[in-house]
Amino acid sequence: MKFYSTNSPNQLVSSQEALFQSLPADGGLYMPESIPVLPTSFLSDLSGRSLPEIASVLTSLWLGDELTASDIDTLVTRAFPFDTPLVELEADRLYALELFHGPSLAFKDIGARFMAGLMSHYADRLSREIHILVATSGDTGGAVAMGFHNVSGVRVSILYPKGRVSLLQEKQLTTLGGNIQAYEVDGSFDDCQTIVKRAFLDPELSQAYSLSSANSINIFRLIPQSFYYLRAIAQLAKNHLPVAFSVPSGNFGNLSAGVLAWRMGMPAQAFIASTNVNKVVPSYLQTGQYVPMASLATLSNAMDVGNPSNFVRLQHLFSNNTSALSSQVKGYFFTDDETVSEMLLLRDRYNYLACPHTAVGLLGLQSYQQNSVDNCGIALVTAHPAKFSPAVDEILGQTVEVPDRLAILSERQKQVTTIPATFEAFKEVLLQVV
Repeated sequence: MKFYSTNSPNQLVSSQEALFQSLPADGGLYMPESIPVLPTSFLSDLSGRSLPEIASVLTSLWLGDELTASDIDTLVTRAFPFDTPLVELEADRLYALELFHGPSLAFKDIGARFMAGLMSHYADRLSREIHILVATSGDTGGAVAMGFHNVSGVRVSILYPKGRVSLLQEKQLTTLGGNIQAYEVDGSFDDCQTIVKRAFLDPELSQAYSLSSANSINIFRLIPQSFYYLRAIAQLAKNHLPVAFSVPSGNFGNLSAGVLAWRMGMPAQAFIASTNVNKVVPSYLQTGQYVPMASLATLSNAMDVGNPSNFVRLQHLFSNNTSALSSQVKGYFFTDDETVSEMLLLRDRYNYLACPHTAVGLLGLQSYQQNSVDNCGIALVTAHPAKFSPAVDEILGQTVEVPDRLAILSERQKQVTTIPATFEAFKEVLLQVV
C-alpha cells in the first residue's frame, strides 16, 4: 500500500514511511493511494463478528502485502483485548456505541494500541529511537501514554493545553513517567497542534530525532478507528434499518475514519458531525465556506478545536467535492446549556450516564432523526463519564463511579514541564534532552 500527501498527490511513500514520518515534509497529510474494498462475503457475514476478527480482515486489506497472517493475528489480539459494545437506548432506533472499555477509558485506545503494536513490529528494522510527538485536547494523550508506556525503542512527548483538560485526564498524561514526558502549554489545543506540526517540519529537530506522531494526523491512528464502525453494525439485527452514525467531533479524525469505512463499502445512510460551539465544520456544511476560528473553551473540552486538521482528509475522501461531502455528512452544534440538558435527559429517560461529548453526539443524532425517521441511529460514546469528574458529578447531582484502572492514578504525583505556547520554547526544552 502506498500513501500520498494531500499537498503532493504524485509523491508516494510506503506504509512504513507514512507510519513513522506521520507528516509529509510539504505540510500535508498522508492519504492512501487507493482505498481497499471490503469483500461482499465479509459484509454479508458480518453479524456477530468480534472486534479482533473485523480488525484482522481490514488489516489484511491494508497491510497484507507487508505482514504475515500470524503477524496480523498477534497485532490485533494484543491491541484489542476489550470490546466496543453497542447499548440499545430505544429499540432499533437509538444506540450508543461504547468505545471506552480500553485502558484509558476513551476511544483513542483503539488507534493508539494498534499503532503501538505496529511500531513495535517495525522497530527492530530501525537504528534510532523513535520520538513520538502528540498534541492532545484530553483523551489522545492518555491513550497514547498508556499504549506506548515502556514500549522499547519509543519515547513520547505529549503537549496539552493548561487548564483545559480534566483532572483525571491530566493524571493519565503526567503520572506514568519512564518514556512518557508531558508538556503543559500555556495556550489552547490549537497552539499545541501548531507546535507539533512545526516540529515535524523543523530541520534541526528532524536531525536530532526520528520524529513520529500518534495524533490522528498519522494515517495509522485513523485507519484502525474504522474497525469499530463495522463492529457496531455486526452487533445489530440482520434486518436493521439503514444506519446513521453520529460522531462527537473535534479534530475530525474519528468521523474521517467512519467515512473511510464507508468508502471501503460499509453501508451507512449518513454521518453526523456533532460539535460544541467550535462549529467550523457544521458551518461549512451549511455555507460551503471553511472559516477557522479561535477555539472556545466548553464542557466538552476534547472537542474544543477551531481548525481541525483532518478536515482536509474529509475533503479528499470526497474528491474535494463539497456537494458530495455535505450530502453524506450532516452537521449540528450545541451549547453547554443544551449539553447539560441532554446529560440530564439521558439519565432520567434511559438511566444512561454520559460525558458531555457523548451528550453532544446524541443531540446531533436526535436532531438528524427529526428530519429522517427511517434509520437506525448510532452515537459514538467517546469516553467514560468518570473521566470528566467533578463536572459530570456536579451536573448529574451524583457521584459517577470511577473504574479502578482510572482511580489508582488519583494518588500519583504530576510530573510535567510547563512552557509558553510557542514553538521556540518547545524546541529549546526538547533539544536539551537529546
